[in-house]
Amino acid sequence: MLSYRHAFHAGNHADVLKHMVVIQLMRYLGQKDTAYMVVDTHAGAGVYALDGDYASKNAEYETGIAKLWDRKDLPPAVQEYVDVVKSLNPSGKMRYYPGSPYCAEKVMRDQDRLRLFELHPTESRVLADNFRKLEAHAAAQGQRPTVRGKRVMVERADGFLALKATLPPPSRRGLVLIDPPYEDKRDYARTAEVLRDALTRFPTGMYAVWYPVLQRNESIQLPEKLKRLGAKSWLNVTLAIHGPAPDGFGLHNSGMFILNPPWTLEPMLRELMPYLVDVLGVDDTAGFVLESGEV
Repeated sequence: MLSYRHAFHAGNHADVLKHMVVIQLMRYLGQKDTAYMVVDTHAGAGVYALDGDYASKNAEYETGIAKLWDRKDLPPAVQEYVDVVKSLNPSGKMRYYPGSPYCAEKVMRDQDRLRLFELHPTESRVLADNFRKLEAHAAAQGQRPTVRGKRVMVERADGFLALKATLPPPSRRGLVLIDPPYEDKRDYARTAEVLRDALTRFPTGMYAVWYPVLQRNESIQLPEKLKRLGAKSWLNVTLAIHGPAPDGFGLHNSGMFILNPPWTLEPMLRELMPYLVDVLGVDDTAGFVLESGEV
């Protein structure tokens, strides 16, 4: 199923949670000099025009990044995320939203590596074009990599299948982001299956899974399945901006499930999730869940 286009949802409340968490996971990995690899199994187009036909149709960014853009009281982790978004908008006007690939490229260092997989033919072509433009812009500014090897590799491929060949990374340090569209309910089962295999290949790796919190069995069961995969530790955080609609449609709640999270993540989230609920919440049914466990 190749109909999904993330541009419809760019910058919404789910993106806020996902990208804020991913940036913090990368910052933690960056505390050591040793290189790390980030693998994005469903990379999308990388950058989205908020005034384009897709993003402007439902203007979902108004539930997310738009509510944070001009605030002066952002917690440090949220500020860092907003700064990454603003780096793509040097004019100060909110026109473009970075997907996970751009966020990762912005945070990673010269020695780190980014592997991007996208199966959708249009999205993968746009993704490759976007990174060619980024490289050309850096070259025009006189920026050259200080280490050998290609920092960013883009491949049109099924990220579920391609992940196997990337693990473990040469440095034995890395983050895998899995956020399929879940339009096909088999994505839930494939996510758990792929992670079970990944943990046998790279048991010390960090794995981050984004998922929609929906009133359907597959969505409800996914985090419970992930808890039982055998990772040394796990953390699950969800953010709801309001309660479910009577017809069950629309994304009001989403989660990030992290296998082998850094010890710093849970206390950080306990401090800032109430802030996100307060700022992004639509009514008093907004809220968050934060839970963790160890083997």
